[in-house]
Amino acid sequence: MNFNESLAYLDTHINLEATAGLIHGLSLDHMRSLVGVLGDPQDSFRVIHVTGTNGKGSTARMITALLVEHGLSVGTYSSPHLQTINERMSWNGEAISDEQFASVVTDIARVAPLSGITPSFFELLTATALLWFAESAVDVAVIEVGLLGRYDATNVCEADVAVITNIGRDHTDGEGEWEQAIATEKAGIITGTSTLVTGVTDPTLKAIFDAEGPERMYAADVDYEVISDLYAVGGHLIDLRTPFGTYEDLLVPLHGAHQSDNAVTAIVAVESFFDRLLDESIVQEAFRSVTMPGRFEVVSHSPLLILDGAHNPDGARAAALTLRDEFDVAGRRVLVVGMLGGRDVVEMLESLDVRNADLVIACTPNSPRAVPAADVAAVVRAMGSMVEQIDDVATAVQRAIDVSTEDDVILVTGSLYVAGAARTAVEEIARHGD
Repeated sequence: MNFNESLAYLDTHINLEATAGLIHGLSLDHMRSLVGVLGDPQDSFRVIHVTGTNGKGSTARMITALLVEHGLSVGTYSSPHLQTINERMSWNGEAISDEQFASVVTDIARVAPLSGITPSFFELLTATALLWFAESAVDVAVIEVGLLGRYDATNVCEADVAVITNIGRDHTDGEGEWEQAIATEKAGIITGTSTLVTGVTDPTLKAIFDAEGPERMYAADVDYEVISDLYAVGGHLIDLRTPFGTYEDLLVPLHGAHQSDNAVTAIVAVESFFDRLLDESIVQEAFRSVTMPGRFEVVSHSPLLILDGAHNPDGARAAALTLRDEFDVAGRRVLVVGMLGGRDVVEMLESLDVRNADLVIACTPNSPRAVPAADVAAVVRAMGSMVEQIDDVATAVQRAIDVSTEDDVILVTGSLYVAGAARTAVEEIARHGD
C-alpha cells in the first residue's frame, strides 16, 4: 500500500474518535490479540505512559525532549493530530514519513486477520506506532493515552513511569463522584513496577492511586512543586523543587502557568526514569527545542493570532487566563470558537470569558461530533456578546483577520479540530502572501 491506500485501509475500521469517543468494549482483549500476532512489539522498549485530562500532550513533548537531549532513541505516540496523521508518531521529535507509515500499516494489514478480531481505527494506529518503534529499536517510548487509561489501546504497554497530569471534567456527565471514577480509570496505567508521577493534588484521590500498587509515587505539592514562576519573553522562568533536588531559572518557552506545572511533572518523570537529578544545562537545552502546535500557539502578529485547542472547561479557563495575564492587548479581543458535542456549550463559553469579547465568530469543526455553529452563536447571542456565524473554520479565521486591526488579538479555540484547521488556513494565507 502507498500512503493514501494505508489511510483508506484505516478508514474502513470503526473510528471512535470521529463518533461518540466511547471506550471500545471495556476490554484490552482485542488489542492484546492484535499485538500478539505482531510479536508484542511493546515489550522491546521501556515506556513512559502519560495520561491526564489536560496537559498530557505538552508533558509528553517535554519528556521526549529531555530524553532525546540525554542521547536516547525516543519514540513518541500522541493523539489526536492537528493537521496530518503522521504527527501522532515520531522518532526523536521527527514525525513518521508517509513511506514509513504506509510500510508499517501494510505489514499490520497482512497479519491482522490472524488475530481473529476486527480492530478499531485507534487500535490499528496504536499497533502501527508500537511496531514502528520496535523496528526503529527505540530505547524508550513516550506513550500518550487516547482516552482515560485502563481500557485504552495503549495500555498493553507496561509503564516504567506512569504519569497522571491531572483529573478534570471531560468525557463525563459530571454527576456523582466523577473525580473518583475518572481517577480510577486513569490509574489503570499504573503497574506494580511503575513509578507514578502525578500532578493531581486532591489528597482524597491518593488512595485510588495507592490501590494500584506503584513501586513508588511522587505527587505535586508534596514531593515536587514550582517554587517561583515569572513571565518571560515567550514563556515562563521557573524555579523547581523535585524529589531529587532543585532547579533554578529554567526557561519554559510556552505560554500559560499550567505549562510550568507540566514542565516540573515532565522533569520528575525523567528523573524517575534515570533515578537521579538531571543536569540543569541539559534540561535547559532540551526545553529550548520544545514547541506545542495548537496549544496557545502564536502563529502571526498584527493582529496577534493565537491557536489553542482547549476542548473542555478547564482548558478554556486556562486559555482565557493566559490571554489576560500574559498579553497586553491594546485593541479588541476577537474569538473564533467551534466545539465538539459532549461539552456544555454554556460552560465552555463562560470559561472562555466570551461576555468580555468584542466579537465572537462561531464555526463548525469538521467532525461528525461537531456542535453546529448556529447553536454556539445562539448561546453567545443570549450572553449579550456580538457574534457572527461562519460554518467553515478557514473562512471564519479569514473573517477574523479581515475585521481586525494590528492592535487586536484573535484567539481561535474550542477544539483541536478547530485549531488544526485554522493552522492549515493560516499556512495557506501565508503562502499566498495575504
